[in-house]
Amino acid sequence: MIEAGEIAVVHLTGRTVDGTVFETTDVDVALDERIYHDHRDYKPLEFRVGEGHVLPGIDDAVQDMRSGETRTVVLDPEDAYGERDDEAVVTVPRSKLESRSETTAELGELVRSRTNDIGWIVDVDDETATIDFNHELAGKRVEFEIRILEVHGRRSTKLNSSERGSEA
Repeated sequence: MIEAGEIAVVHLTGRTVDGTVFETTDVDVALDERIYHDHRDYKPLEFRVGEGHVLPGIDDAVQDMRSGETRTVVLDPEDAYGERDDEAVVTVPRSKLESRSETTAELGELVRSRTNDIGWIVDVDDETATIDFNHELAGKRVEFEIRILEVHGRRSTKLNSSERGSEA
């Protein structure tokens, strides 16, 4: 079993419940699924287990795996991209949005909030624009195929001089 604090090197492939691949770190999967982008660097994901660097459901699953193992896990929204939050959908005056950014307030356009959240315009009329700041997979069950390529590097447990006490 992989322990918290160890570094896991994994290939991940994320799919919606209908089987559509939305994320992969594996170039072969990207090519097979015809989602390859040449501007993307496909390489294994490396992270310290148990420190919240990946989705909670992936972190939990990895801790029950061994090096060389492949497993597919289905994640409920709370273990993946979260539940949809109706308060994360806001309507703003179109003129205000257009005056503070380079947007033309078109449907589907990405916008950045003053707090650097990214959302997209889901509705627009002459006066207002409605922006959804939820993750596009919020509220959805997803599955991830996780392949453990390597595990290494437990965090150092050496004590500093103040923790060791006097050695004399």
